[in-house]
Amino acid sequence: MKLLNGSELAGFIKERQRKTVQTLILNYKTKPKLAIIVTIDNPVINLYVNLKKKYGQDLDIDVDIYRVNEEEIEQIINKLNKDDSVHGIIVQLPIFDPTKTDEIVNLVNPLKDVDSLGDKSKFDPATPMAILWLLSGYNINLEGKKVLLIGKGKLVGEPLYKMLKNSEINVEVADRKTEDLKKLSLEADVIITATGRPAIIYPDMIKEGATVVDAGVASEDGKVVGDLDESVYQRNDLTVTPAKGGVGPLTVSALFENVILAAQRKAKID
Repeated sequence: MKLLNGSELAGFIKERQRKTVQTLILNYKTKPKLAIIVTIDNPVINLYVNLKKKYGQDLDIDVDIYRVNEEEIEQIINKLNKDDSVHGIIVQLPIFDPTKTDEIVNLVNPLKDVDSLGDKSKFDPATPMAILWLLSGYNINLEGKKVLLIGKGKLVGEPLYKMLKNSEINVEVADRKTEDLKKLSLEADVIITATGRPAIIYPDMIKEGATVVDAGVASEDGKVVGDLDESVYQRNDLTVTPAKGGVGPLTVSALFENVILAAQRKAKID
């Protein structure tokens, strides 16, 4: 088995980013700042918010956390939009009322929408970018391969599908309505799954020698788990993301790549 170690790649990226941030601070008097807006409390959200806070500290990027209720969110977004010291704004999903997601994320200034959730964001979405970084970092070429993307969510599946299609990759999408997921998955050379439904992929659903990227995140019995069943890791012929340290670390790296880019743009404008 070959593991796609995102943590290892993230270490190299972080070192490059740290140097870029120091250049911004020393030469342009610009210290990048990220604001994260949180509206609900759950273990998965808290885990990722803490990861982002720590990553920012490692780069000397300020990360401010705003825990707000439904009545406050529009006001705080407007305030942060106008704050020139804030370069990136994230509305951490899910929010209090998922039916209002599109309305809320589109309040964020497109020049600060570093999670690329709004319709007019000026950035590539972090998790899809991380997945492509991971595959590229391990020299996995998608050209000529049959790619199965499982999940059509706003954060991963939907934008990644567009990115792959724009690159003329042969990609098929499966979701909850797919009748025979096993048949589709057995035909795929590369499986990218991002459903957030624990253990939906089993060893007998994967063809020999396939590459499997698990970008799903869910909470089960107090633990953060992915879409792959643990038994998948008994298959020695696969190239697969580890249970921990796969896409996640690179997603944080990709997000901060956007924060740095926002700060660079602002520095040049000013």
